Amino acid sequence: MATVISPKKSVAINPIKQSQPLGAALAFLGLKGTMPLFHGSQGCTAFAKVLLVRHFREAIPLSTTAMTEVTTILGGEENIEMAILTLLEKAKPEIIGLCTTGLTETRGDDMEGILRTLKKRHPDLSNVPVIFCSTPDFKGALQDGFAAAVEGIVKEVPIAAEKQTNQVTLLVGSAFTPGDVEEIKEIVTAFGLDAIAVPDLSESLDGHLSDGEYSATTTGGTSLADLKRVGASAFTLAFGESMRGAAKILQQRFGTEYQVFSRLTGLQAVDEFLMKLSQLSECPVPEKFRRQRRQLQDAMLDTHFYFGRKRVSLALEPDLLYSTSIFLQEMGAQIQAAVTTTQSPVLESLPLESVIIGDLDDLEKLAVGADLLVANSNGKRVSKKLGIPLYRQGMPIFDRLGNGYFTTVGYRGTIEFLFNLGNLLLEQEESKAKH
Repeated sequence: MATVISPKKSVAINPIKQSQPLGAALAFLGLKGTMPLFHGSQGCTAFAKVLLVRHFREAIPLSTTAMTEVTTILGGEENIEMAILTLLEKAKPEIIGLCTTGLTETRGDDMEGILRTLKKRHPDLSNVPVIFCSTPDFKGALQDGFAAAVEGIVKEVPIAAEKQTNQVTLLVGSAFTPGDVEEIKEIVTAFGLDAIAVPDLSESLDGHLSDGEYSATTTGGTSLADLKRVGASAFTLAFGESMRGAAKILQQRFGTEYQVFSRLTGLQAVDEFLMKLSQLSECPVPEKFRRQRRQLQDAMLDTHFYFGRKRVSLALEPDLLYSTSIFLQEMGAQIQAAVTTTQSPVLESLPLESVIIGDLDDLEKLAVGADLLVANSNGKRVSKKLGIPLYRQGMPIFDRLGNGYFTTVGYRGTIEFLFNLGNLLLEQEESKAKH
């Protein structure tokens, strides 16, 4: 059991965390034909858009209510109305994802009341779901905003027809890349199950070219038609502890049983996932996964010499920190320091002495003498200063290509992750030998 420490620092030095609205926008980008809408100033939206564009290197649809000094004082109802009506006229979204920011949360706009009044004034709005989530960026982090958006989505799912025994809902947390989501879907469908991923980043931020027609909204993801089918799923598979709240909402609304998988990286974690799929589908594990399992076992044998007793320091969002640190420990590495962005129940279950909710300055102080750093691209400065190799994970990663494709889940993803980390450690040993 880890002790979670929150330092009483006056300021954040070299921050690691991203804001809640950014996380909510990322979740909404996994819905087809959607326009995420920030209720706040233009600067809040511009920052999030630039970060997402740099990370995914894709066109990112994102809009704003463009609050000014005057509207901040008088209230933002008119701005919300104008923004939504303009989007309906110009962008024609199928879904609008409305998130608050620190500016409007501090003022205390009654968002639910504003939306009720707006729908009464414009009955045609009933045809386009406006999914609202409260995401103040003065607390929490990206993972919290992502989870709040997913909970908002499943709250708006219409009441469904009778249960479909071969249909499952996949609630995929912020720790998983578009490539991860694609791999999870392929594994689930290989068992003959019909999978609905919510949200589905693998179809919207996977780096595909459009069919030639310009779209002002997301060009892929979970469709509105699929969202309407979610209530008919026989089971919910939630990936990441942050998705537990959304899974509980589906259970309360539709009686859908669920299971949370805190990680899908590592031999034991994937074994448990496949056994659950075999139980749900009443089908044996396909031979291709049995072969992949043997390949992973061989990869673990090939690399374990380079992981044994290596000291690793990590700075990641809670779900990703849990998955990565457990896997590294399984490979024989030692976690020297663990820094994260926000509070989460999963942190206390880590087999570490302590976890710090802090920034990259904390990582810099704690990582001295480590063999490897794991953090986003902002950890590069710490890596250079301490002379420790950096494995880039999380958001944002702006100095590497292919962030939408990388995967660390399933047997294949674990193998890829294992070799990428192992090669860094191998290079470090060779460098030490030369000196």
